[in-house]
Amino acid sequence: MTEESGVLVADGANLAWRRTPGAGPTVVWLGGFRSDMMGGKAQALADWAARTGRSFLRFDYFGHGESGGDFRAGTITRWREDALSMIDTMTQGPLILVGSSMGGWIACLAALSRAERVAGMVLIAPAPDFTEKLLKPTLPAEALTALAATGEWLAPSTYDDPLPITRVLLEDGARWSILDAPVGIKAPVRILQGGDDPDVPWAHALHLAMAIETKDVVFSLIRDGDHRLSRPQDLERLLDAVEEVGTV
Repeated sequence: MTEESGVLVADGANLAWRRTPGAGPTVVWLGGFRSDMMGGKAQALADWAARTGRSFLRFDYFGHGESGGDFRAGTITRWREDALSMIDTMTQGPLILVGSSMGGWIACLAALSRAERVAGMVLIAPAPDFTEKLLKPTLPAEALTALAATGEWLAPSTYDDPLPITRVLLEDGARWSILDAPVGIKAPVRILQGGDDPDVPWAHALHLAMAIETKDVVFSLIRDGDHRLSRPQDLERLLDAVEEVGTV
């Protein structure tokens, strides 16, 4: 199938999307913090969908990639709403949510809100509650000073330019914490986690695996894997996991 592309206007912003028509359940890609829908994992899923005749949707959140909006104004609330707008407008029937890093958190929030539609989930280095549990405890003194003075701190990044971290993002993220109670997801879940991930410790992803209520959770630790898990062997694991939850 030929991939379609377009723009969805949601809450005043243009959200870019690409969709491969095909058989369901529809696989929905939910990317990470300041990543975009053209990354290696999303492209591997798009190629798989075209090859197998499966329905696939990928998109960029507000302030990400090809979508409009100022990244600095983005929040978990906004990105959750972007995901729900895409699901409600661009898909029908059952879904398989595939979330990477922050997208794992967004996938969980979407699954909790649209539980009746979620047939399965695949999470790669999922980072639920990352603002409260991974980011805030590691902020250096200069970050706290900058956040108090200007509401923003530029965090060094090993992947790209410095990441703008805002006080609004941190305050909003606390509203959506899920790891302090059972996570009421009933669908099958597969989690892929790198043992050499410098951004999301494997214990954090395992905490999510143990908090999810369904018993059909498989946690796979790729001992030499990094955060991105984009090597050829990692992409094969991703596709295998998507096919597995799609046939459970």
